[in-house]
Amino acid sequence: MSDATGLEEAVDKLRRDGAGDATVVVFEHYARRLAGGDLGLLREWELETVAGLPDADALPQPGDDVAALLDQTAVIKLNGGLGTSMGMKQAKSLLPVKDGLSFLDVIARQLLDLRRRYADRRPRLPLVLMNSFHTRDASLAALARYEDLAADLPADMVQSRVPKLLDDGSLRPARGAADPELEWAPPGHGDLYTALGSSGLLTTMLERGYRYAFVSNADNLGAVLDPSILSWFAGQGAPFLMEVADRTAADRKGGHLARRAAGGLVLREIAQTADEDVDAFQDVERHRYFNTNTIWLDLRALASVSESAGFIELPMIVNRKTLDPSDPASPAVIQLETAMGAAIDAFDGALALRVPRTRFLPVKTTDDLLVLRSDAFILDDRWRVALAPERVGVAPLAELDKRYFKLIGDFEARFPDGPPSLVGCDSLTVRGDVRFGRGVVVRGKVTVDQAGEEQLVVADGTVLG
Repeated sequence: MSDATGLEEAVDKLRRDGAGDATVVVFEHYARRLAGGDLGLLREWELETVAGLPDADALPQPGDDVAALLDQTAVIKLNGGLGTSMGMKQAKSLLPVKDGLSFLDVIARQLLDLRRRYADRRPRLPLVLMNSFHTRDASLAALARYEDLAADLPADMVQSRVPKLLDDGSLRPARGAADPELEWAPPGHGDLYTALGSSGLLTTMLERGYRYAFVSNADNLGAVLDPSILSWFAGQGAPFLMEVADRTAADRKGGHLARRAAGGLVLREIAQTADEDVDAFQDVERHRYFNTNTIWLDLRALASVSESAGFIELPMIVNRKTLDPSDPASPAVIQLETAMGAAIDAFDGALALRVPRTRFLPVKTTDDLLVLRSDAFILDDRWRVALAPERVGVAPLAELDKRYFKLIGDFEARFPDGPPSLVGCDSLTVRGDVRFGRGVVVRGKVTVDQAGEEQLVVADGTVLG
């Protein structure tokens, strides 16, 4: 049993941090569920598989009314991440990702291009960031260079943070970290709905005639507002749409789409899976679709559900970690989170749409960054990231030795003149300490194996393959 006093301490700590009433209510709701023994699990026997989804590639071209729909649509990018897994201490979206441009540069140019394509109808198409306190100032400064982006909505809203709880049954807030920031955690991107309400942005959008929101991660440059999807979504009259893609073995640990026995769609994450259900969770033939974390919202429906329920009730994720992620000996803690896509379970009539893999190009590791920076991908004339014309099918795979390439500083030092050519590469595996010279070309399946302690230097102009 948990200690009620511990929960009260956690709520008090959150209030003293300046959290708004909505953030406190939501945090206390999930903490009390945890205190009552709810572990947030979705059991395999509760779920059914999903098949026969509509396909984005088969959608008709939008009609003349799409310009009016675009004028009613806001683009929201989740931009709270610091890229700490890559050793970064600033917003990941400020990292140069393609042709010297950052994620935010590309996002801004994609949106401005879409406005230009419909310039005769002058759609507003505002860009709104969901920042964290850590990413806000630098990100807004970066976008300020794009004066044409200004619209009639605030440029951002700020996500919440909540206390980490001791994983000792007490639910007391974790204290005593050398860095006090380690005592706090983001509540997951499910905080989008709380932030929209508590910031007043949802009300402002509705008052100014916005009906829809397109929401995706800032580090996924494949997630571009597609007028065909918008037109189809509006025509369906659905309150919520999740973009999903076919799972492969590489996606077996990511959240997948399923259906409750009662018929509604649901998102299940690995942290919501019982040990005995992990094999079924990772069966990509059984659960065929993964969540790309790109969604479409009917803002009127969101306001209606939020008003009637007080907040959007989402499946709870209980994440067990250590207080200092880099120190396994630090106290065990619980981070209470929710997932944005889990709202598919909260809206009657919510839909999922199968999209091509080209709409899912996240950068979570330096492996991803290397491939996206390379010539295997291009920026087309609409600032969309696309596979190079010479490639057929899928992108190359990169697997870099984490000892030497995981952190961005180490990664940059080993590619001082930029990435090798990967346009003709199937896979590149690097083991050991290796530095790549200028103009290196990788073809086919290549493994570079440096077993010694000294750094291996791949000379300028070397062709591997």
